[in-house]
Amino acid sequence: MSKVSGGSSSVKSKAVYRVKNWSSYNRALVARGSLTVWLDDLLWKRWYTQGSPQRGAQFVYSDRTIEWMLTMRMLLRLPLRQTQGFIPSLLGLMGLALAVADYSTLSRRQGNLAVVLPKKRPHQPIHLVVDSTGLKVYGEGEWKARQHGWSKRRTWRKLHVGVNEATSEVVAQTLTSH
Repeated sequence: MSKVSGGSSSVKSKAVYRVKNWSSYNRALVARGSLTVWLDDLLWKRWYTQGSPQRGAQFVYSDRTIEWMLTMRMLLRLPLRQTQGFIPSLLGLMGLALAVADYSTLSRRQGNLAVVLPKKRPHQPIHLVVDSTGLKVYGEGEWKARQHGWSKRRTWRKLHVGVNEATSEVVAQTLTSH
């Protein structure tokens, strides 16, 4: 008779890591919650708009201030109203008595803010990974299309994306029609 083994030899057991230095481990866990923000003094000196007057209502805060506040919002994944509450608390910790834009100002100004991202050119050839996917722009839902057939108003677009394999940076993109 053959011997039946209790488990499969192809199943790998999960490695168990035991913590040996608890004080170091605890300090590392506490440090995960630390937030350090380094800011240029030029931001505080140009907090308010210093440009020439414009037509209509005048801006109170500079574009750089709004851009910084929206950057903090995106980094911490905060809604606009929570950003309005977070920024004064951060400024208070830094000992700065500056007024902060409200959420409606942030919402209005983020649409007109032209953010220029720096582009770096590689000094060597890159491996480009290209992917294409279909995007439904507008039209009926999937259930209606299955039940009653497709209509002419159903519109699809195709997104082509080129990504640098080494850095995962999007190098090229284009959106084409059907």
